[in-house]
Amino acid sequence: MTVWFIGAGPGNPDLLTIRGRDVIARCPVCLYAGSLVPEAVVAHSPDDALLLDTAPMTLDEIIGHIETAHAAGYDVARVHSGDPSLYGAIGEQIRRLDALGISFEIVPGVPAYAAAAALLKRELTLPDVTQTVILTRTAMKASEMPNAEDLDTLGKSGATLAIHLSVRNMKHVCETLIPHYGADCPVAVVFRASWPDEQVIEGSLSDIRQKVRDAKITRTALILVGRVLSPETFTDSALYDADHVHVLRPRRKG
Repeated sequence: MTVWFIGAGPGNPDLLTIRGRDVIARCPVCLYAGSLVPEAVVAHSPDDALLLDTAPMTLDEIIGHIETAHAAGYDVARVHSGDPSLYGAIGEQIRRLDALGISFEIVPGVPAYAAAAALLKRELTLPDVTQTVILTRTAMKASEMPNAEDLDTLGKSGATLAIHLSVRNMKHVCETLIPHYGADCPVAVVFRASWPDEQVIEGSLSDIRQKVRDAKITRTALILVGRVLSPETFTDSALYDADHVHVLRPRRKG
């Protein structure tokens, strides 16, 4: 018996990986985050599968269902939104499974920041602009951020920021980042990337807060901050430069 942690992707069912689809299709038990995972994803389950929405459950209840499946010898598809390695709350589930001696595997999924970048038609790393993407969040009512991971510290890097779970904390985000990025720095707030009701709000650190408030977006949104969103100039990558020689493209004779 194995518990499969499966990344369902950002929302659109066709962004579920083939591996994820195939694992769901063979598991007799499916535990899924119903508030964020589309029904079309778990519809790949066998016709007689037990489908359980974990949105209203506690950790103890989730593990209890897994233990029941384990006793019956049933594999479990544990389906999370996006990629389970990012804010997926799988760490505490894995800890419980280890203690119970229950095996598990992880199937990666398309993360929300990748879907947001695709929707914006932007590359998040550009030569001369930034070569780093930081995935983070702000504290709000969730657990505190570890030392040296506060937004002010991270903002000093000038990297592209993908800020999760923070759209209700826009005042703090903007006030903290303006000294590091400038009030005119581009910002994109992407609501439910890849879902039918996806929405993009673009602006700058000086005006994005009011735009988000006017749009009445209060959850399920990702904040992207950085000059890569509206680059003025940047150098072509060396990857395809004719003068850049490497093992797959050696210097041509003559």
